[in-house]
Amino acid sequence: MDLVLHGLRDAIRMLVHNESGVYEIAWRTIVVSGTATILSLVLGVAAGAAIAFRRFPGRLAVMTLVNTGMGFPPVVVGLLVAVMLWRSGPLGELEWIYSKKAMIIAQTIIAAPVVTGFTAAALGSLHPRLRLQVYALGASRLQALWILLQEVRLPLLAAIMAGFGAAISEVGASVMVGGNIQGQTRVLTGAILLEESKGNFGVAIALGIILLAMMIAVNALFTWVQFRTRRDQWRDGPRHTAPSASPWVQR
Repeated sequence: MDLVLHGLRDAIRMLVHNESGVYEIAWRTIVVSGTATILSLVLGVAAGAAIAFRRFPGRLAVMTLVNTGMGFPPVVVGLLVAVMLWRSGPLGELEWIYSKKAMIIAQTIIAAPVVTGFTAAALGSLHPRLRLQVYALGASRLQALWILLQEVRLPLLAAIMAGFGAAISEVGASVMVGGNIQGQTRVLTGAILLEESKGNFGVAIALGIILLAMMIAVNALFTWVQFRTRRDQWRDGPRHTAPSASPWVQR
């Protein structure tokens, strides 16, 4: 208990006096993980929509890969990205190893399957003929996708929260491809790992508290949006009435 209280005191002192560059590390964490979350959202929504609406050879294998990717070991992701970006690797000429770009790539690979799985499940739960109805009203493919995404915006918000949580809490892959370099690639998870390895448990706890506070703040915002969206849905009622004819799903 004393160790936790000491960590709280250290956290307050570090925040007040900006010791160990805590604000710089926290901001770098938000930039890296936020960028990875946005990229995983773009990729995950596109892939999830394709899985939900398309019937193609190997679809079951793709879904299996996505489900596997949702629990893929981060250190394996870090190893693969490091091998690809290493100076003698296939993408070594980019010189991205031990940089924020490499960390963003690794975190995107970790978060994208999570967003893809949530999106595919949410879109797949819609009424089978709803997309056909939207097309009949003259919507283009992008317009139809936008309308359908609005229908599943609550699960989509959950996907964003899950993707952001997977990205910001990751440590193994980020350290492997970023190097945990002070002033360049050190984020909160890497800093916690470093301080713990040096026996500075007070500082490590302080950084952990800051990381948890950031995650709680971001998730509280998304949760507030979820509840507000659900309240609007209850007030307005369903915006689309799905046809009762046979499903449009391709066989």
